[in-house]
Amino acid sequence: MSSSSQSSQSQPSQSQSLPPRYFEEMYSENPDPWQFETSEYEAQKYAATIAVLPKPLYRSAFEIGGSIGVLTRQLADRCENLLSVDVSQVAQAKAVQRCQELPQVRFEIMQVPQQFPDEQFDLILVSEVGYYLSQQDLQRTQEHILNHLEIGGHLLLVHWTLYARDYPLSGDEVHNSFLALSSESLLDIPLRHITGQRESQYRLDLFERVG
Repeated sequence: MSSSSQSSQSQPSQSQSLPPRYFEEMYSENPDPWQFETSEYEAQKYAATIAVLPKPLYRSAFEIGGSIGVLTRQLADRCENLLSVDVSQVAQAKAVQRCQELPQVRFEIMQVPQQFPDEQFDLILVSEVGYYLSQQDLQRTQEHILNHLEIGGHLLLVHWTLYARDYPLSGDEVHNSFLALSSESLLDIPLRHITGQRESQYRLDLFERVG
């Protein structure tokens, strides 16, 4: 993620989640608007993301906001089954092409939290997508995640922490809201915070569902 995430589009309301058209227009203008394919920063962040996963292999993983599939492809090596969703058809078309030789990966166009798969997962990844949601939609997303994360399953959050004018939330707000759940429990389904890592431009937090 970088300051290049700003575009010439009309500014969305920060009280509402960014709509699918925001991303469809961005990917139509630039097929890799955040330099996922070429940025050394992104490559190092992806390496840290994969390295922090406690299990060598996950039975069923869910990636919210797979974009053009650069991280999806790397994550697939650690998954028997991986469902990757995004709101942008333009972006996901590139992801499908990138992962076409990986039969364990499925793709769907899906807008979370309005839509959520009716499955149980032992890994859910929320990477560079939580701050696109309004506070209300983030809370709904948290409820869905906790209802669909198996006991002993892992939730991994990775987000850019610098200021972005368009975004309803900051990366820190997203992570802190999940940290609050780990001490309070939502819907009587507690999360345990396993580890956290803060770098100059992003932070990473790993949770486990314990009950």
